Amino acid sequence: MRDVEDELLTADVRRAMQDALPGQPPARPASPLLGGSRLLWILLMLSILFVTPYVAERVQYALTYGRLRAQVDVATEELDHLAKTTELVSLADTSKVFRMVAQRIEPSVVHIDAAQRAGGRDMRVSDELPWFGPRGDSQRVTGQGSGVIVDARGYIITNFHVIQNSTGLSVKLADGRMIDKISIVGADPLTDLAVLKIDAKGLIPATWGDSEALETGDWVLAVGNPYGLDGSVTSGIVSAKQRRRLAQENVYQDFLQTDAAVNPGNSGGPLVNVKGEMVGITTAIVGRSFQGISFAIPSEIARDVYERLVKDGSVSRGWLGVAPAEVTPELAKELGLKDARGAQIKTILRGSPAQQAGIEKGDVIVQWDGKPIADPTELVFAIGRTKIGSTVKVRIWRNGAEMELQVTVAERPPDLPRQ
Repeated sequence: MRDVEDELLTADVRRAMQDALPGQPPARPASPLLGGSRLLWILLMLSILFVTPYVAERVQYALTYGRLRAQVDVATEELDHLAKTTELVSLADTSKVFRMVAQRIEPSVVHIDAAQRAGGRDMRVSDELPWFGPRGDSQRVTGQGSGVIVDARGYIITNFHVIQNSTGLSVKLADGRMIDKISIVGADPLTDLAVLKIDAKGLIPATWGDSEALETGDWVLAVGNPYGLDGSVTSGIVSAKQRRRLAQENVYQDFLQTDAAVNPGNSGGPLVNVKGEMVGITTAIVGRSFQGISFAIPSEIARDVYERLVKDGSVSRGWLGVAPAEVTPELAKELGLKDARGAQIKTILRGSPAQQAGIEKGDVIVQWDGKPIADPTELVFAIGRTKIGSTVKVRIWRNGAEMELQVTVAERPPDLPRQ
């Protein structure tokens, strides 16, 4: 007992001496976190170390989404106002529209990276665009490209050639998030379109526009990731519409031609009008680099393919079983046709709907289901859009006179060549 009292006294004396010495800091009380509270202190530190970065990341995403959402809303309101109340009369007006369009579409554009198997290991390829060579041939290299969010549930539309033969996909969103868990909803090689699905919140989809309302000379902007430069915006005009079979790759090509600058990495990105609406999917260029000509799949086609892929996972098309050819002015004169229009039948497959309906080699189809046919490509598109199993009226030119036949359309076999 005496020893304890001496120890306490000695401690009191030490504290008194320290307090009396000049320049000495006052004695600090013992930390309450020592001893029995050590475990609580460790848990608190671990929480700060591991939980705080996650919370900060989520807060940052929320702030970024809020900024992008507000940006889209303001841009949409401004563009709608300009469209209703003013005419573009100055360079300043045009510049403002371009800024608003870029801000409206930016949050919907994604960067797609596709790994390829080469030499026994995965590699990343930077040039995925198809190009049209001097003789109309086409080559494709898969790799990185662009895509567009078209539904807040996570649906993204892009080009088929961007993801073709990939061994792994990743998507980078406009807010910086990287998404590695991606499912391929479906693909349609005949139109070079594909739909992906990601599981992510806070997505801002693009607005579909009407490609049919576009006219030659209208302003358009292409947005994508050329050479990995995310969110690049270029402008141009619609140079032409209905550019078909440029590469002789397949008969379902029907492009918008523009002079908006497009380079490797732009494929799958949106082509938008001056209201910020998506009117096409950027797909191809002439040559290996941009030469003032680029092509986009019209939104009329892209939206139809997208909806069918989301619903069914594939695109079924009507089939007649013929190989049509162009009616030249010389052939029209020889056959007694007034105009060089229609599609002459060069080949008929045995057992096909065409053969069963009585169509013969040399016939010229001038009308399909009540609509005039201008050329072979228009016939193929008309057949492809026809409901499978339906019976339609076909008007043909044979032996100097028109006649009408009934054709029951079948489903296009999946193993047919693209030509």
